[in-house]
Amino acid sequence: MKHATDIQRRNLLKLAGFTLTATLFPGVLQAMNSRIKSTASANFHPDVEIELQMEAIMMPIFDGPRTRIWKIYGEVIKGPKNSLVNLNDTYLGPSLRFQKGQKVRIYMKNNLHAESILHWHGLHVPSEMDGNPMYAINRGETYVYEFEILNRAGTYWYHAHTHSVTAKQVYSGLAGLLIVHDKEEQSLGLPKDQYDLPIVIQDRSFNRQNQLVYVNNMMQRMRGFLGDQIMINGQPHFVLQAATRPYRLRLLNGSNSRIYKLAWDDGIPMTVIGVDGGLLEKPEKYQYVMLAPAERIELWVDFSKKPVGTELTLRSLEFSAGGMGMMGGMGMMGGMGGRRRMGMGTMGGGMMSNSVIPNGSEFQVLKVRIDRKELGKETLPKKLTQITPLQISNTANRNDPRTIRLSMRHMSALLNGRSYKMNDIRPDEIIPVNTLQLMEFDNGFHGMNGMSMPHPMHLHGEQFQIIKRQVNSRHRSAYSTVSEGLMTNGWKDTVLVMPGEKVSILKPFNDFKGLFMYHCHNLEHEDMGMMRDLLIQ
Repeated sequence: MKHATDIQRRNLLKLAGFTLTATLFPGVLQAMNSRIKSTASANFHPDVEIELQMEAIMMPIFDGPRTRIWKIYGEVIKGPKNSLVNLNDTYLGPSLRFQKGQKVRIYMKNNLHAESILHWHGLHVPSEMDGNPMYAINRGETYVYEFEILNRAGTYWYHAHTHSVTAKQVYSGLAGLLIVHDKEEQSLGLPKDQYDLPIVIQDRSFNRQNQLVYVNNMMQRMRGFLGDQIMINGQPHFVLQAATRPYRLRLLNGSNSRIYKLAWDDGIPMTVIGVDGGLLEKPEKYQYVMLAPAERIELWVDFSKKPVGTELTLRSLEFSAGGMGMMGGMGMMGGMGGRRRMGMGTMGGGMMSNSVIPNGSEFQVLKVRIDRKELGKETLPKKLTQITPLQISNTANRNDPRTIRLSMRHMSALLNGRSYKMNDIRPDEIIPVNTLQLMEFDNGFHGMNGMSMPHPMHLHGEQFQIIKRQVNSRHRSAYSTVSEGLMTNGWKDTVLVMPGEKVSILKPFNDFKGLFMYHCHNLEHEDMGMMRDLLIQ
């Protein structure tokens, strides 16, 4: 193929660092060798073939000077043309839509003056297709992804996953939505087409020249970057123009570190029909929902009883954010109400930023305006799908859970006291393939873990199920400000672990051998080293 990638030289250099580990654990060598392959497979026959290109461009976001961003553009080479939609009026990458069972080939060309690689967040794909940082390619190179869509219908996404600079690259624009459909979901009669809407929530900061501000001093790294402008689908001052009918809203928290406590301002409950890994068994109602970085929820929202002209807002309410900010630090700040300018430098440097929207304060996220009358025929199903609960009795380690302790100390972000290294597989990070594992994230449940902060923990590969949440007495009061909105049911790939909390999960490791990452999805924490590899063999 004309898109063949010559990454062998750098791969061999990287491979040298794995020599000792590979000698001790031969499965690592097998995983590493696979990445030297850099051309399309002759025996892989895709139903959908796509080309993606990463570019540095200037685009209009506000009136006045254009904003420099890193943008992903795409083109369908083979297959349904609606598999990809470029979003030319936003910094977000193209939206991708696939059907379960489709075979997909993606040529990802890097035209940036920096290494990069894309991770397909939430998808169950082979390790060499997962976007591990060791696969990062240079300017002018192309990475060839080939995988089958094994996931059930759901809202997934993709984003840069480059070692030590993931936060900056995602912040610059290297991210987009990936939606999977299947026959079961399509038989439910849920709102579709223009009534099935993505809502990507992010926070950004801009200076007076309309340039993105990314401050990366140690304080920002420890707490995570917080912007002063709430962006919806990559746009400021976004207003959802809606009709008097039901909608399906797919919400993604694409922020680097900000956690949202989402609720409607009129007090109507949030009707959740789906989470990270697809539909819930049945709709669930919440007064508010917590949405941590990388988490997704799907909402059923029925505007049929709202008069034309009604305006309502989705707000983020006050909560205790531990070390990330004080509850209600700025009160009723209007995150969408007016342009906030930092004037403190551009991406990659500048003075320390003090966000006018602290984590845990209340602010407006999304404005909805009912501007027309329509009659929608959809009704909310009482039953959405069947989810078979995973059982502890079927785990390979029912009496010995794999504990991952989260800590922030000595200006480091650690997992089990370890920082990320590419050649550092430890015995407790090796898992037999085709097993079900009992795992637990311990964020100071058994004692102090340094700086007390929430951590959204993400595991690559298959989705998992949450079976238990426990919080110690010391943190119970703060925990009560978020506990009623923590998503527990359904299939998940990211879970918010609050200070003083221990979350137990059941995680399958089926089908694929190789290296799969686990890390905090506060992207500044990830870049500080709060990330490790699991070796499945």
